[in-house]
Amino acid sequence: MAGTKRRGRARDPEVLREAVDGGTAELVPDRDRPRAFSLLIDGAPQSHVDLDDPARLDFAYQRRMGHVADLVAPPGRPVHVVHLGGGALTLPRYVAATRPRSTQQVVEVDAALVDLVRRELPLDRAWRIRVRGGDAREGLAKLPEGWADLVIADVFHGARTPAHLTTVEFLDEVARVLRPGGWYAANLTDGGPLAFLRGQVATAHSRFEEVVLAADPAVLRGRRFGNALLLAANRELPVADLTRRTATDPHPGRVEHGRPLRDFTGGAVPVTDATAQASPAPPESVFR
Repeated sequence: MAGTKRRGRARDPEVLREAVDGGTAELVPDRDRPRAFSLLIDGAPQSHVDLDDPARLDFAYQRRMGHVADLVAPPGRPVHVVHLGGGALTLPRYVAATRPRSTQQVVEVDAALVDLVRRELPLDRAWRIRVRGGDAREGLAKLPEGWADLVIADVFHGARTPAHLTTVEFLDEVARVLRPGGWYAANLTDGGPLAFLRGQVATAHSRFEEVVLAADPAVLRGRRFGNALLLAANRELPVADLTRRTATDPHPGRVEHGRPLRDFTGGAVPVTDATAQASPAPPESVFR
């Protein structure tokens, strides 16, 4: 439990380790870039930051989120973004670098992790990024109606998405905060029969007119546990552009949309607060 952890840090020549509320955080230097680091929590990779090039996204799921940030508005136009889950603040840095004068709100429950990231991977003081402590759903409820162009959910506790961030009631709160035509994007993980992912697609379809899913083809076939990007909006989404960008990534992915995506749900029903469960835990082999 978080309250029983002893905080402190130990340095070795390469890796900074520090106890945070969610476990043991590690900042691992990138051997190819002098001021770039990967953040791991209890051995699970969370994000990658290049302080010299914040527009560089190393992890495949973060590049897909970057594509969303690129397409949500005309190039370079400032936007309002809510980030539920902060990690190393990789995506807020990306938006700030690619869309100057954007205003961003980050909600991160792990105060010790925020302190570590601010100290070791400092933000540019000119960026309009505000980081608030607290639960993601409670923080979202405090934001004004119609404020955001984009809400990004990237929240994991023990490598699992908390149950209360997977429901129609949660998406109702997301829709309240979005401007008309705003987008919702979520980083999800699943494997095997994909029951969790199918339920999340059904839940998004119950609250948004358009839904898109992007992932590694092996993940979508249930052959490998991994990340999937869910994107939803109450307006037409740029499926062709997202498909092209996803297909030409260093680790190419596939985009599902329309009837094939509805068929993918396989009869799954929307998730409610009464029925919600956290996303499945990844197999131990994922982090070996």
